Amino acid sequence: MAGWLTYWLSAKYRQRLRGNLSQAFAGAVPRGLLAAAVRGAGEQALELPWVWLRSHAEVVDKVRVSGWELVEEARAAGHGILFLTPHLGCFEIAAQFYASRHPITVLYRRPKRAALQPLVEAGRGARSGMRLAPADMSGVRKLVKALRAGEAVGMLPDQVPGNGEGLWVPFFGRPAYSMTLAARLSEVSGSEVIMAWGERLPRGEGYHLRLTRPQAPIEGDIEARVAAINRELETLIRQQPAQYLWGYNRYKAPKGGTRPESGA
Repeated sequence: MAGWLTYWLSAKYRQRLRGNLSQAFAGAVPRGLLAAAVRGAGEQALELPWVWLRSHAEVVDKVRVSGWELVEEARAAGHGILFLTPHLGCFEIAAQFYASRHPITVLYRRPKRAALQPLVEAGRGARSGMRLAPADMSGVRKLVKALRAGEAVGMLPDQVPGNGEGLWVPFFGRPAYSMTLAARLSEVSGSEVIMAWGERLPRGEGYHLRLTRPQAPIEGDIEARVAAINRELETLIRQQPAQYLWGYNRYKAPKGGTRPESGA
């Protein structure tokens, strides 16, 4: 109901969600996907209070994981781990689960409403043991330090970064302003990239945390790495498109920035 209310009450949101789906599927959106995506957006919004406010042990108990051997291999080799998670499924779960086992530092944006800051810190940091790194230079230093210490860091690389902090590269065939930070962190010596997303299981059964290696090496210059990361995100999203946050304004220009001439 929450998803449908948002969909019908906001023409702008409705247009953006439909447009992003059409872009990703070249105008041939699979039957039933629009309705599933609308419902999924509502589920994502309403599961956050549960994830943040329940005990950490209770939340982690609802998670099963596949691909954990990738974590153990990286740690055994003394490598730092860069977890890349799109806005797919319950994207809070990956870091919450990992924090129950090992240290992890997570990049986050401070909420626009200062009153929400204590809730974010309690739900993501103090309660679970995660370390929070704000999206500024001090946060970047924390992330690099953690990787060099053989620890893990996590981020959502499909967020639109601030002006000057990204590049226009394709995302589902359309130029999208994409963060360079994830690409730069992938260059930190001794670090490994692991793709992670928390599939939302039906009927409130919990979550399936899926960990995989990138399908192709993330290498080359910064632009090539950013483009490679976007392709990896597309691969994950196609696995369960109904659980992606299609209503997010992914193709907007950052404040003070402009779209490339070829961008629609």
